Amino acid sequence: MNIGIFTDTYYPQLSGVVTSIQTLTRQLEAQGHNVYIFTSTDPLVPKGTFERNVFRFSSVPFVGFKERRISYRGAIQGIVIARKLKLDIVHTQTEFSLGLMGKNVSTALRIPKIHTYHTNYEDYTHYVFNGKVLRPGAVRLLIRGFVHGMTAVVAPSKQTFETLMGYKVSSPIEIIPTGVKVNHDPSEDHSAELRADLSLDSDTPVVLVLGRVAFEKNIEAVIESFNEVLHGFPTAKLVIAGDGPALDTMKGHVASLGIENSVIFTGYVDHEKAYSYYRLADVFASASESETQGLTYIEAISADTPIVAIHNLYLDDRVTDENVGTLIDDQYELAEAISKYLAAKQANVVLGNPDARSKLLYDVDEVTFGQRIIDLYHEALAVYRDHGDDDESEAAAADAEYASSFVLKNPFRRNNNA
Repeated sequence: MNIGIFTDTYYPQLSGVVTSIQTLTRQLEAQGHNVYIFTSTDPLVPKGTFERNVFRFSSVPFVGFKERRISYRGAIQGIVIARKLKLDIVHTQTEFSLGLMGKNVSTALRIPKIHTYHTNYEDYTHYVFNGKVLRPGAVRLLIRGFVHGMTAVVAPSKQTFETLMGYKVSSPIEIIPTGVKVNHDPSEDHSAELRADLSLDSDTPVVLVLGRVAFEKNIEAVIESFNEVLHGFPTAKLVIAGDGPALDTMKGHVASLGIENSVIFTGYVDHEKAYSYYRLADVFASASESETQGLTYIEAISADTPIVAIHNLYLDDRVTDENVGTLIDDQYELAEAISKYLAAKQANVVLGNPDARSKLLYDVDEVTFGQRIIDLYHEALAVYRDHGDDDESEAAAADAEYASSFVLKNPFRRNNNA
């Protein structure tokens, strides 16, 4: 198959969406399929840079969310490129400019379109003019409008599925968790060198936070809990690996608690180095309540690092044993749960049943993920052959209405100086 993936966010940006796309691409290509990425330009990718099977379209920063991009041209060009590539299927990953391009390509080429709903935007409306332009109540209308006419929608978790059902999405929804690499070669583990780079002794207890440093991740709760952990483990270190809009605020929070010597901010971390960070840690901690698929949790588990996180629909079915991790009801239970794993590591005690981890990793293996998506593609192609034209005019009208409202209310439209 020739598969077109349409996304407003792509490497070198760092996010769960990017990781999911890279994982899917790797698995599709391993099965002999051709994958083509349609995405936005990025200031970190110099113009003219060769990227195999990647097509970039002129873009500007998303207002209030500067590390994300929105394309402002290329709709016709996208269709021309897609025709030359003879795409068999469109798979959109975001709901904005490139997502709309993907839907237009699907209509023009008369091929099925799949959409993966990655982000619960109700947790992110504050980025757009402090929530004054896009309010949570409008999100469900926008998402329902975008996915109307999709051959199928992928929900990475039960939590996302429930959200989409609440939005009254009419397209078929399939729950397919994003997979991660679970079989790591020992040569991938550079945690010993990383400890040296961070000036950490081999026996220093380490708590890890890894990912985008954003306000909705509730990292300040981990910082406050770690301050309590220090009472029992005074030599412990909290490593916050990542970059984002809340970085300066988090540094200020650490300073206000007077624990600067116990917290390490690494800044941006390339995803290829993430495994070594997980291996470095004794426990991975999160107080986020906005995760829709939680790739960082599964990546930590695949590195044999237990997690401490707040209950949600995604994790409740997976974290059922102490060997995998501990789920808590609220942030005030963080310190106790983190301390439990640090104490076990110091005493060289194995908590829980390691078999529980092995069973979980099979279900979230990237190979399993890739095969499930391929099966969905085949099903979508079969359904489209039988019913593809039935609602084509209705879907096209809905797309036009969605695009029109998006452009008219678009606060990040390109101006003449952009």
